[in-house]
Amino acid sequence: MNKAGFVQKGETIDVTNSGSAAIGYGEIVSLNTRVGVAAAPIAVGEAGAVHVVGVFEFPKAAEAVTLGAAMYYDATNDVMTTVATGNVSAGWAVAAAASADADVKVKLG
Repeated sequence: MNKAGFVQKGETIDVTNSGSAAIGYGEIVSLNTRVGVAAAPIAVGEAGAVHVVGVFEFPKAAEAVTLGAAMYYDATNDVMTTVATGNVSAGWAVAAAASADADVKVKLG
């Protein structure tokens, strides 16, 4: 029988910055099919910790968000949105936000 070996809690993971610019503390990091948040600055070519668990407050698109709504990262506009098409899954809204609100609280995952 195959067995799994514990590696880590998984609240953060190490990600190598393969981009052309440094990643700043608190920046949204696309993980292809989901997002994380940089726990500290990550220089180009270096590995650094990225939060993949937790509730974070993000800038959002000018739209109303309901509690529990699925949230997606719109990399073009650098905001969270409820629009799935062309965007990366981020998690779900832990509080409602009016269309005029600048931010939304999102539980990653």
